[in-house]
Amino acid sequence: MPNGNPFQDLQRFRMPAGFRGRSAVVVQLWWMVQALVVKPLPQMCYPVRRALLRAFGARIGKGVKIRPGVDITYPWKVSIGDHAWIGDNVTLYSLGPITIGANTVVSQYSYLCTGDHDHTLSDFPIRSFPIVIEDQVWVASHVWIGPGVTIGFGSVVGARSTVIKSLPSGKICVGSPCRPVQSRAIPER
Repeated sequence: MPNGNPFQDLQRFRMPAGFRGRSAVVVQLWWMVQALVVKPLPQMCYPVRRALLRAFGARIGKGVKIRPGVDITYPWKVSIGDHAWIGDNVTLYSLGPITIGANTVVSQYSYLCTGDHDHTLSDFPIRSFPIVIEDQVWVASHVWIGPGVTIGFGSVVGARSTVIKSLPSGKICVGSPCRPVQSRAIPER
């Protein structure tokens, strides 16, 4: 330890009051229901998965398709718009609010992370910042989206990108860190 001061003294860590948004009993009940029922349900059980998420406070629009294996930390902090798709094994680490717009796709194995720790303080306090993915966005597979990010209307985020800053509307964005590389054309019918 330089100067006798620790970078991190985790025995001093304390979860902020009300951080989870529900009691410890409700949190544990959700985690059991999710592990035993929600995640392993077959693909065709979209209505059951939606109903269970709504029962735990998620705001789920009509026609939403949530695939098997999706992991949602606190469903009461999640809002998903009409006709959105959430792919297999997506993680919604919803320590803070996550809003996913209508007709938006979050593809398989993507990870939306609303939380971090303040590394400048030795008690390593946990924090959360919302993630907003606007309407008609496509987040391709294996994308990591960090706390406080907004992805603008109609954008595409390329596979395996790392999104640490907000992205504008109507762009194709790729990379680590992710950045806009071109405008997205509106398809002709």
